[in-house]
Amino acid sequence: MTSSPPALPDLPVQPYLDTIGDALDRDGTGVLVAPPGTGKTTLVPLALARRGLRVAVAEPRRLAARAAATRMAELLGEPVGERVGYAVRGDRKSSARTLVEVVTSGLLVRRLQSDPELPGVDVVVLDECHERHLDADLLLALLLDARAGLRPDLRVLAASATVAGERLAELLGEGHPAPVVRVDGRAHPVRTTHVAPHRKEGTEGTVARAVRAALAERSGDVLAFLPGAAEIARVGGLLAGEPGVDVLPLHGRLPAREQDAALRPRQRRRVVLATAVAESSLTVPGVRVVVDSGLSRVSRMDHRRGLSGLVTVRSPRAVTEQRAGRAGREAPGHAYRCWAEHEHSGRAAYPEPEIHTADLTRLALELACWGTPDGAALRWWDAPPEGPLVAGRNVLTALGALDREGVVTERGHRMAALGLHPRLARALLDGAALTGRRTAAEVVALLDDDGLARDTDLSVALRGLRGDSPAAGRWRREVRRLERLVPETPDPPDPGDEAAVVALAHPERLARRRAPRSRTYLMAGGTAVEVPRSEVVEDLSGMPTADGLAGSEWLAVAVAERKPGHRHGFVRLAARADQRLAEQAAAGMRSVTDEVDWHGGDVRARTVERLGAIVLSTRDVAEPAPEAVRAALLDGLATDGTGLVRWDDDAHQLRHRLAFLHREFGPPWPAVDEAALLATVETWLEPELSTARNRADLGRIDAGQALQRLFPWPEATRLAELAPPRVTVPSGARVRVDYEPDQPALPVRVQEVFGWTEVPTVGGGRVPLLLRLLDPAGRPAALTGDLASFWREGYRQVRAELRGRYPKHAWPDDPLTATPSRPGRPRR
Repeated sequence: MTSSPPALPDLPVQPYLDTIGDALDRDGTGVLVAPPGTGKTTLVPLALARRGLRVAVAEPRRLAARAAATRMAELLGEPVGERVGYAVRGDRKSSARTLVEVVTSGLLVRRLQSDPELPGVDVVVLDECHERHLDADLLLALLLDARAGLRPDLRVLAASATVAGERLAELLGEGHPAPVVRVDGRAHPVRTTHVAPHRKEGTEGTVARAVRAALAERSGDVLAFLPGAAEIARVGGLLAGEPGVDVLPLHGRLPAREQDAALRPRQRRRVVLATAVAESSLTVPGVRVVVDSGLSRVSRMDHRRGLSGLVTVRSPRAVTEQRAGRAGREAPGHAYRCWAEHEHSGRAAYPEPEIHTADLTRLALELACWGTPDGAALRWWDAPPEGPLVAGRNVLTALGALDREGVVTERGHRMAALGLHPRLARALLDGAALTGRRTAAEVVALLDDDGLARDTDLSVALRGLRGDSPAAGRWRREVRRLERLVPETPDPPDPGDEAAVVALAHPERLARRRAPRSRTYLMAGGTAVEVPRSEVVEDLSGMPTADGLAGSEWLAVAVAERKPGHRHGFVRLAARADQRLAEQAAAGMRSVTDEVDWHGGDVRARTVERLGAIVLSTRDVAEPAPEAVRAALLDGLATDGTGLVRWDDDAHQLRHRLAFLHREFGPPWPAVDEAALLATVETWLEPELSTARNRADLGRIDAGQALQRLFPWPEATRLAELAPPRVTVPSGARVRVDYEPDQPALPVRVQEVFGWTEVPTVGGGRVPLLLRLLDPAGRPAALTGDLASFWREGYRQVRAELRGRYPKHAWPDDPLTATPSRPGRPRR
């Protein structure tokens, strides 16, 4: 880089620098596997630049990009922006002398899209590939495609701390695997202690307890890993006032000067509370102790509910090992893990690639701009799943970014160039014309970094950001940048309407309150969400007022999330809206249909005006379409069962007779259990079903007559023979057979069967009837399937018990020779 370049520090990667450069010169691609602290992020780009190459280093995070550029510039003894520069969204420091530029992966994707030849770049170093961020995976696929076409001379080096090098080598290689260079770190030993959480202590309490133990038991600075900025703030509050210690936050939302302050050593001991930004590419000097919460925040998309966002998960083992290694970069260290030791083996081995779990709308737009909407022409580490990619393309079509054939439109190119999620790009472009570009830019900047919001009410959150808070500096810079990207509208229709901008980004999240005093809202997309209880403001009468979000009938929901185990989602950020805005912003979701359904136990026919899943208005339909009524009646039968039709005693008995025959003989005798009748309802209930209009009409249908349509012919001619409805007994009476139990039974009084020695049979003689012998009052007296045995043994006991109770009825000593009598005819 100069005639006498400064010496690079003696880090483990140094002996491999020539090997890496030679591999790239020879093969054009390579894989570098090196643990944190070996110098892969800083020394490798500088060494490549000394070979006369112009280097772009792709980092997954803005903070890491700035920190890496700063460290490399320090090694050269010059400020950032000279031979080493950086570029992140909204901030760039570089010059004509810059040979190494550190950029975020997403920004480099945009540069490739604008010019696939990537002028001014000889080699791209993809740092921290193992983190599997969506932009990084996409960038790798696009770079390989560029090498295969316009830029065969472009060198690509994939660098990672922990990764399957062979898989990457196959992906990068052309006909043979790319060379893999492995660097062993000089990491010092790190001892591990598990700090199991106490009951009801919570993550923040456990981390604070572990930090205090580390301060008391160990020397050096402490680096604590937490999933997000909110947890960092809470732990910082718990540790406030620790004597002789500076507690410093470190996350991507902080102003640059506060990030830099957390990375610099101090006279006093430091406790640095960091998110995942400090896992790999950042070095925090002076750290001897790591406290790991064991949690990570990752992107997830709930496609069924239409909710996307960040969720907290247990960190994989590879991540926990990498975090622990930060304690041993400069000297022997110690790691405190805030979970029980026996739980460690149950964690996943590696992070799940973001491409498997995230919203793919933005990826779908990038692929369309590249000319391969389905991504099939690209070489992927993991190909995008088809379902989420199709869902993303559907969103883009609705936003006007793709045409009906899936080709990117001019509007789509404009949206992609903004570097925002397509929904936010739409909100900025259309919102600027509708509300004015200042309002659109303010809302979009907040939606793109919603962690800045300090209130669930978007208007309140914006008022706080418009103040003089230093934490809002990045938001204000982003607002100014976004304003420059869109033209000013002289007379916007709805100036200052913040909810309109939210609605343009997420029309499916327009929500209406379910009941006057409810905290629950139904979004147009069909998901129910709740406003936090603290947002419900009631007047003296107990009714919600307009002062809280829950006082508004309509909301434009910007951010909602669903917690495991909860029925509804939760509103994190929303603006008060009204029906006019909802109908305007979600006009494509508005519909008016005649709906006929089964509701409340009867047919309901109405004209319904909807906004997606939200019912705007209804009115009754006097003459609904017959086929719709028929479908509703079928739904009613499926819901409430065949009991909706009229079952008299004869119908019940016929059903039991048919069930008996199906049980004994099988087909063609039909099954008539509830499931079978519902499956064939359109056979046995026609034509009555087609003429019925409501539940009352169903109740007038004779089920016995309807069941006859299930009779098998010619077998049905033997129905009375095989399953007779009645049997003649010795008294001359014809007694109804009970076919309901598994063994058909004959309930008959004892006096009516005097002289019978054999029980009658049904089923063509296959099945004997079970005799339920009754006393003269019709109450059970005995149960038998063997009359001869009953007359010999059981009858004497029955006679002894009942003769005194019914003295006017016959109780002969010899029932086999006695004359049978009918009920109601006692002997004289």
